[in-house]
This record gives sequence, C-alpha cells and structure tokens, in this order.
Amino acid sequence: MRRAIAAIVAILGVLLSGCSPAWTGATAAEVARREVRVVATTNFIADLAREVGGRRVDVTGLMGPGVDPHLYKASAGDVRHLVGADLVLYGGLELEGKMSDAFDRLADQRPTAAVTDAIPRDRLRAEPRYPDRYDPHVWFDPTLWRYAVDATAAALARVDPGHADHYAANARGYRREVAELDAWAERTLATVPREQRVLVTSHDAFRYFGARYGIDVVPIQGVSTATEATTADIERVAEVIAERQVKAVFVESSVPPQTIDAVLASAARRGHRARIGEALFSDAAGAAGTPEGTYAGMLRHNVRALVEGLR
Repeated sequence: MRRAIAAIVAILGVLLSGCSPAWTGATAAEVARREVRVVATTNFIADLAREVGGRRVDVTGLMGPGVDPHLYKASAGDVRHLVGADLVLYGGLELEGKMSDAFDRLADQRPTAAVTDAIPRDRLRAEPRYPDRYDPHVWFDPTLWRYAVDATAAALARVDPGHADHYAANARGYRREVAELDAWAERTLATVPREQRVLVTSHDAFRYFGARYGIDVVPIQGVSTATEATTADIERVAEVIAERQVKAVFVESSVPPQTIDAVLASAARRGHRARIGEALFSDAAGAAGTPEGTYAGMLRHNVRALVEGLR
C-alpha cells in the first residue's frame, strides 16, 4: 500500500512540476466565463457535484459503477484529469484509501475539498477495530449527507464566487430533496418488523444506515475492504443468521461475493438456509443514466431491496 501511495504522489509531482512555477490556476474571472471543471472520486460524489453545480459545472468522475474506492489505484488518465481540474471533490475520512496522500499533495496546487469535512465530528462513528479513525460511509445517513451538500456549494463558491448564489440556491433545493428521501426511507423500512431488521453484508459499510433506521448491521469484513475476512468472522456471522433466522443476506455491487457464499454455507450447516437478496450499492452507485446511478437512486434501490429481502 505504501508503494502504491508513493507511486501516485510521484506521478502527481512529476506532472505538477511540469506546470509553470508561476501557475496559480484559473482566475475567478476566467472560470466565470466557462463551466467549472470538477473532478470527483466516486460516482455518487460526482452526482452531488452535478446537483449542486447545475449548469455551471462539467463533472468528471474517476470511479464508475462497481468500483471499490478503498482499493482504487489512480491511472495516468486520472492524474491528467486531476491536474486539469478547477476543483477536486473527494470523500475523505480515508474512503479513497490509497489516494489520500495524493489529495493532500494536490491541495498545494489545486482547490480540493473533502465533502465530509463539514460533518460535526461528534456525529461520526469510530471504526470498531480502530477507534482513532472514522467510518467514511456517511452517505447512508441522509441527515449527514446534507452537510456534504453544503460543503460542495461552499467549495464551488470558492473557485467561482461570481455564481455563489446559484450554488446556494441549488444546495437549498437539493437539501430538501435529501430530507424527503430520508423521510421516505424511514417510513418504508418501518414496515419491516423490528426483530427482522438484520442486515448481513460483505463489509462494514452500513453502520450509519443501521443507526439511522433501526437496523442491526452484521458485516463480515471491516470498514475497509482492504481488510480480509477470517474464518472466525465467517462463523460469527453465520451464527447470527442461524440464531435470528435471517431470511436474506446481501452482496454489494463493488465487493466480490465469496465471503457471503462461505457464510451461507456455514449457516446451512447450523440448520438454517438463507437466500441472497438483491445486490446493494455500497461504495459505488449504479451505471450512469440509470436511476441507481444517482445518490437518491442508489439509496432508494437499497431500501426497496432490503424490505423485499427481509420481509
């Protein structure tokens, strides 16, 4: 991992050093005459940038559907996008794992913003195995994601101050949409009896979701998919499935399903057979041009899939 980080930083250093020493980025007046070039890491952060930026932004997402940001490695093409950006938006809280140091380095040359920076730290959840680090999967609690909306508007206003009112208005409208989405999710998930709300997934991406909507989350792997599941992890989760008679477990679109298969086999040996429900979106939204390719669409899909599977 250290070698991967060093390689990304080295690439950025070489490309950035190719710029004129006097280069300070496009001026606000220059940006005001054209679209703001925004580069976002995950596709749901790219969706956030489009919602808040509206007609003023040209957004490039580095990570498409099914891509795991915890393990992502930047390509030379990604680096070129980053170097040419007016603004770089990323998740932060080590969501992008191997690229975190690269963003720190890039911040000296380009405006960058971690959309989670605006979230009060007392509302973040510490990782179970690493209490000095925070779980980055905040988007599954819409009441937290609204802070990311504000952070995005503020970041865009910094690079394009002449259109700050446009970003603020879009942010207000989108915050209302996110609040309505949250209310719908709460109502819909409440139709599942409380004792049946057990969410078994490949990795620990749904703690915020579980806390927000009263769901017991039982992951196999840790917060980052860089950590591997052990035999003890598999047996622990299988025991929960058997004891609580869980009807369905869920794979994730960005995580291989092998550990889920192992857990189901172990639960079957305990005399309980569960099925695999519809795949959930965790660290990546769906394909571009589909409802699931947006933040709202991925959350709606997950809620519907859970209700169908758990009931």
